[in-house]
Amino acid sequence: MYTVKTLNAISPVYSSILDMSQYTFDAYPENPDAIMVRSANMHEMDLPESVLCVARAGAGVNNIPLEKYAQKGIVVFNSPGANANAVKELALTGMLLASRKVIDAVDWAYTLKGKGAEVEKLVEKGKGQFTGPELMGKTLGVIGLGEIGVLVANTGVALGMNVFGYDPFISVDHAWKLSRAVSHSLDLDELLQKSDYITLHVPLMDSTRNMISAEQLKKMKPSCALLNFSRSGLVDSRAVLDALATGMLRKYVTDFPSDDLIGQKDVIAIPHLGASTPESEDNCVCMVARQVDDYLRNGSIVNSVNYPNCPLGRVSEPRLTIMHKNVPNVISAFTSLIAQEGLNIDNMINKSRGAFAYTVFEFDSQPSEDLVKKMCELETTYRARLILPQ
Repeated sequence: MYTVKTLNAISPVYSSILDMSQYTFDAYPENPDAIMVRSANMHEMDLPESVLCVARAGAGVNNIPLEKYAQKGIVVFNSPGANANAVKELALTGMLLASRKVIDAVDWAYTLKGKGAEVEKLVEKGKGQFTGPELMGKTLGVIGLGEIGVLVANTGVALGMNVFGYDPFISVDHAWKLSRAVSHSLDLDELLQKSDYITLHVPLMDSTRNMISAEQLKKMKPSCALLNFSRSGLVDSRAVLDALATGMLRKYVTDFPSDDLIGQKDVIAIPHLGASTPESEDNCVCMVARQVDDYLRNGSIVNSVNYPNCPLGRVSEPRLTIMHKNVPNVISAFTSLIAQEGLNIDNMINKSRGAFAYTVFEFDSQPSEDLVKKMCELETTYRARLILPQ
């Protein structure tokens, strides 16, 4: 029986994915095997030794201390792409709102309440002030061509836009999904200078923090609309407000309101609705539920953000998994202990990601608990776990 702690309201759709005779979901368990989280801040949380993994039902993991948990042998999963369509649709909505002055027009229409028979004439007289351009034929610049960026770029093509994409680290898989009509910009400045709409779809890291600052804003067209549906820290909001005030930028649409942005002219601040659809929430929960189940039962790691991916099949013979430092001579230390116990290694897999590594051994006979204990006692080991066939 496995226990999963939920830190936020989690869709119960997991019950259609998991064998619920083997799982208990609880908001306040004492010693959970796994944790499911959406937005709760985990940086100051002390987790019990029982926790094997943390699953973020979403893509961003800024609320989780990745390295700290890796050093405890806790795998952190996320659900990349599960909310991609929801964010894509809101990014498209943002482009339309930045073009057609819909929000101002709706607000103005409310003022006509009580005008009776005059409403029709007032509408015809006043609608001209809300004229805005179409998207067709305009140039869209997409910064970041991951799951969401690719969908946004392809949608731009479908709408008849000229689309440029910039991502020096685009994966082969995402490149295959990208429409041939998308022009690949090798230079960010080129994209900034050409685009009528620029939309950000990159993760927030030290290297991307404030990637849109005063310097980049100066390179954009004065008629450009900037959209951020990724992370607030990507854009220097002070620089954006200065650019809007001086006519260097036409609109700023963001899914991340802040006190300095709310109520400002030409800023459309959406209250973080990117992934707020029932379909997206269910997709995220289903994805991480599968990942948690596969890890707890089989030691398989898929879509981890702090350990290497290591997809494994179902356990058919005793399997020893070890989370450890990625340093020389570790494997020889493991195999030496295994040899002392007289075990035969049927299979071995070693994967690494930065400073952390994951090694899996399979044996034709069951290792002793003493071997697992000795593995854990090695200075390089964060966690060792024996998984037996079920």
